[in-house]
Amino acid sequence: MKKLCQLLNKTDDELFEEITSSFKHKITQWDYFVNWKKVLQNIEPIEKELNLLNYLIGKQDLYNETVDLLLKYPETIKAIPLLLAIREKSLEVLIDTRKFIYRNFDFSKKNYNEDEIKTFADFILKSGLGELMQDKKIKNLVDYATGVEVGLDSNGRKNRGGTLMESIVEEFVSDASLDLNIEYMPQATAIKIKEEWNVDVKVDKSSRIIDFAINKSGKLYFIECNFYGGGGSKLKSTATEYIRMNEYWNKQGIEFIWITDGAGWKSTLKPLRKYYDKADYLLNLEMLRKGILKKILIYCN
Repeated sequence: MKKLCQLLNKTDDELFEEITSSFKHKITQWDYFVNWKKVLQNIEPIEKELNLLNYLIGKQDLYNETVDLLLKYPETIKAIPLLLAIREKSLEVLIDTRKFIYRNFDFSKKNYNEDEIKTFADFILKSGLGELMQDKKIKNLVDYATGVEVGLDSNGRKNRGGTLMESIVEEFVSDASLDLNIEYMPQATAIKIKEEWNVDVKVDKSSRIIDFAINKSGKLYFIECNFYGGGGSKLKSTATEYIRMNEYWNKQGIEFIWITDGAGWKSTLKPLRKYYDKADYLLNLEMLRKGILKKILIYCN
């Protein structure tokens, strides 16, 4: 970490201690909990169909009522998977465990014959939806489906953690670039860099995407950022990968800056120190707050 230590006039051990003692515990923001825009976008295309299915709530002769409804409005079939928290448009269900006989249910067709309609009515009853509707345990399928979507969206919180980190880092990257009158590019690729800045960059794989690229009069700075609230093998593999990436970019005259944070590092300092000893730049959010990124862009070439 020679360049950063020289810039900040600190020893290797002093700077590493400063970095690792100031990790943030959380970066939870308001949009972390539920992606409401996505939830509502997923409900909108089937809202009409869900309201049609509401007719079945409380019906005692549910099978025949369902057959009649689906025959008249077969488009309602496409709404069934979401009611069971399923994204797939077709399913194979094992209906005979002795002979291993499966029945396929395709929810994406536009037209169904009467026999197919009857299998979907049977599906609703046997999947448990029928009991919920018959006993009025569900009051409104639009509200129910919205709740299901919220539950499915919770699986995306892990990915949103990474997105939140990128969003926070971009604020500092944008501010520094604006103050210094230089350009930056989020989600940069070799093709985009060539098109926008006419600079050739060799990449190790065609799908390589850099979180942020900064162009200071033709001098490139690549930034990768992540946040780890918990430990695990991922931290070690990331540190190992970035050691290689630092060397790979440096050979092309590109400065590599890794911005990472999170309490997960507290129990995994060894791989982080290994990266720290072999690379020039390791920052955390507290260092961004102190304006270190801007100092790097001003003084380091």
